[in-house]
Amino acid sequence: MNFLNILNEIEKADSEIYDRINPRRAAMKDFFSFGKKVAAASVPLAIGTMFKKAYGQTASPAVINALNIALAIEHFSAAFYTKGFNEAPFGSVSTAAADKAAIGIIRDHELAHVKFLQDTISEAGGKPVPAPKVESYDFTGKGEFARPFQNLDSFLKIAQGLEDVALRATKGVAEDLMGSPYLTAALNMHAVEARHSTKIRLIRLSRNLSQSLQPWISLNDETDARPGAGAYSGEENVTQQGQTITGINGNSSVDAARATEAFDEPISKAGLKEVLAQFKVFI
Repeated sequence: MNFLNILNEIEKADSEIYDRINPRRAAMKDFFSFGKKVAAASVPLAIGTMFKKAYGQTASPAVINALNIALAIEHFSAAFYTKGFNEAPFGSVSTAAADKAAIGIIRDHELAHVKFLQDTISEAGGKPVPAPKVESYDFTGKGEFARPFQNLDSFLKIAQGLEDVALRATKGVAEDLMGSPYLTAALNMHAVEARHSTKIRLIRLSRNLSQSLQPWISLNDETDARPGAGAYSGEENVTQQGQTITGINGNSSVDAARATEAFDEPISKAGLKEVLAQFKVFI
């Protein structure tokens, strides 16, 4: 294997690779000096050390905090869907098996997000927030939802709100991730949570558990599924970048509902804390 060819290929993809470590000549001198002292089998370790120096920089406190906020939400989501998959009464309707399977898939996604965030925070030099004991959560949302794992409608209402809040939270902390490589990962998870939200809504619609629900957030949605006061606060916004969306370009069919459905709003950290605290999720 020609390691110089590998380095050349990396340089094509990242023209600043040598600026990240030190000038090319010094980097090559260090590399070959290392190679003289150790067996050839250890050469990959030298390259790994160089890459760690180039890319393994410690993240800022703001980035670590944003990632830990996401992790706290994912800890709760994973616990919630695990209990729901095991305990929620899906019944004997024709879609019951498919609905339960979908919840299992969402559970697995949340568990994967937990593992990813834990590893990412550790590698970035931070300390991942630990997973609380499952019994420490208040899955009723301070009594808002009675017996959520015995009442399928309550379970699915919480699930819908949880996914929507996770979506809004990602937008809310995105500013802290700007300029870091972690923004892409956050947006990747954001897209998955959006699919989860739509799937939960479609399950509720297929079971006739809501008459007015849309497959997406419309207005502030709080009359239908409300995982704590303020979960949808601000979603009724019809102005974007100073432009009023209602009736845009003379199209009278773009009413307030259509305008709010076309854009999603972030949730503030204060609002997020208020919503999550009702389930005893603390960030």
